[in-house]
Parts: sequence; structure tokens; C-alpha cells
Amino acid sequence: MSDPCIICVAITGSVPTKADNPAVPVTVEEQIESVHESFEAGATIAHCHVRDDEGRPTSDPERFARLKEGIEKHCPGMIIQFSTGGRSGAGKARGGMLPLRPDMASLSVGSNNFPTRVYENPPDLVDWLAAEMIRHDVKPEIEAFDLSHIFQAAAMVEDGRLKRPLHVQFVMGVKNAMPVDREVFDFYVRTLRRLMPDATWCGAGIGRHQRTLNEWSIAAGGHTRTGLEDNIRLDRDTLAPSNAALVRIAAEICEKHGRPVADWRQARRILGLPEPG
Repeated sequence: MSDPCIICVAITGSVPTKADNPAVPVTVEEQIESVHESFEAGATIAHCHVRDDEGRPTSDPERFARLKEGIEKHCPGMIIQFSTGGRSGAGKARGGMLPLRPDMASLSVGSNNFPTRVYENPPDLVDWLAAEMIRHDVKPEIEAFDLSHIFQAAAMVEDGRLKRPLHVQFVMGVKNAMPVDREVFDFYVRTLRRLMPDATWCGAGIGRHQRTLNEWSIAAGGHTRTGLEDNIRLDRDTLAPSNAALVRIAAEICEKHGRPVADWRQARRILGLPEPG
């Protein structure tokens, strides 16, 4: 298998702190540096959250703008993907950064349980976020925490609420949501190919399952996600020293399966994104 594999790095998220792992980048400046290191290690998508001065998650468009400017300066060509997730804000504040026109943005099309709360994605908010992405020419990454989310995304493509081809990420290993199960993973892939044969896809494993989903996704011909947002460790006893270290592990798995790591031009072609400038 020789198709290039896109590595997405989720650099900080909303949950991990420096108390969990000192390598977690919190400030905009730390995040830019971490993205640059990850870009040099082979990542071509930066999945971005921002934090406030106290290190808490926020949807502040000004911070997203500074992060976007820094990534564009230091990582020319890298695909910038903003999170519209629910930990950083409520309601339409979750999409307040979309007018900045990142290349991509995450979109959860349904609700599900998280470890201690319900991750709420009501239909009216999902439709508004999808419309904003079309309005600002932002490609969504569908974050599928449940099989129903794949079917819902397909329905939204069919009626025009989303533009094809989609990019879908299977998220497995969140407590109280979809566990890491190989038969389920394979069924996800088959279902996506049946419903949306032109879609691209990616696998993301949470915590100790990160390497497992890297392996499954790369071996199955998909793309993969890594980074300190999802997993702060190299193994049970060792904290990951950086996002770049986790990217290098994903790149090694690509080599193992005979797949080149996509450079930014290849990644943009695969995802149907224009080159900058």
C-alpha cells in the first residue's frame, strides 16, 4: 500500500494541563512552537483549541487569530483546523472563530456521553455550524463518536447542509462513548464507504488507545490523529516529551505499513483544499 497518510496533530485540547504533563502547550506561543515541531516531524493538519490566561478552554476568536497567524508564518502550507467543540464555549460562541476562515473545523453532528457529562450537539446548533462552514468556505471534519453520527453526516450531505466530499474522523475510547473495538472500527469503515464512497477518513484513539487507532487506521488505508490532546503518554510509565514525539510514532507506523507520510501539498490534494496564496 503506497497511498500517502495524513497525520493530524491535536496539540492541546481542552482537558490536559501542565500538571498532567509539563509538555502540554497552553499559551498561543507554546502552541505555535509545538505545531512547528510537529510539522517538521510529519504532521500536516493542526487541530487547534485555545486557552485563556488561566489555562482554561475558550472560544475567543482573537486567540484563534493569533494562533492561525503564527502557524501560517512558521508552518507554511500546514492545514489549520479549528475546534468547535463544546468544552470551549456554549451555543453559537462555539463557531465564533469560523469567520477567520481556517482550512477546516471540527463538526460533531450529534450528541453523546462523555466521562462526566453529556456532549450536547442539538440539531439547530449543528445546522448553524454547518451553514457557517459553508458560508466561510471551511471544510468540516465530522467527528463521529457514534455510528449514528456517520448516518447523520450522510443525510446532511444528501440534503445540502454539508458539501461533499466529507472528511470523517472515528473517535474511539472516550469513556461512556464508543469503545475501542476492532469489529466496530471495521464496520465504521465499511459503512462510510457504502454511504459516502468519496469521503476520506481518519481514526483517533483516546489515551492508551491512541497507538491502536494509529495502527488500525494506517493499515486500513485511512489517515490518523495523534497528539497530547488525546494522550499524554508514550506508555504506561512514560510521559510523552512533546507532540512531535507522538507524531514520530505515527510516522514509524506509516513506514511499517509501507505508506509514505503525506506532505502538506499531498494532504491538501487528498482533502480537496487549495494551496495557500
